[in-house]
Amino acid sequence: MAAETITRGKLASMTDVNPETIRYYETQGLMPAPPRSGGGHRLYGQSHVKRLSFIRRCRELGFNLDEIRGLLELVDGGAYTCSEVLDQTRDHIADIRSKIRDLRRMERSLLDMASQCSGKDVPDCPIVEKLWNA
Repeated sequence: MAAETITRGKLASMTDVNPETIRYYETQGLMPAPPRSGGGHRLYGQSHVKRLSFIRRCRELGFNLDEIRGLLELVDGGAYTCSEVLDQTRDHIADIRSKIRDLRRMERSLLDMASQCSGKDVPDCPIVEKLWNA
């Protein structure tokens, strides 16, 4: 018996990924092109479900497409080591920490601006002034 095949819509439903996003991942080389039916419909299998779920989870954790591509290249080669994956994960953690520092800096700036605003219905707003004269 042949392995069960599913349509892109079913794949999208199973993985909670938009069908157009699946197509985009295919054009970006993250998802392999699926075989087609005699009528030209894309037919996905369980390996596509697993790979797309992996990509979705990586995206949820903030990995960008190049980082995901790097992880997939390790996995696809089949000879990856935990050390290689850990190195890429640590690099990503460093990027996240940098973004957190940037977000905290932005938060402090916005809080400072907001603290100078009366919030009243007046034409002059210190927030606009600070943003305008930055």
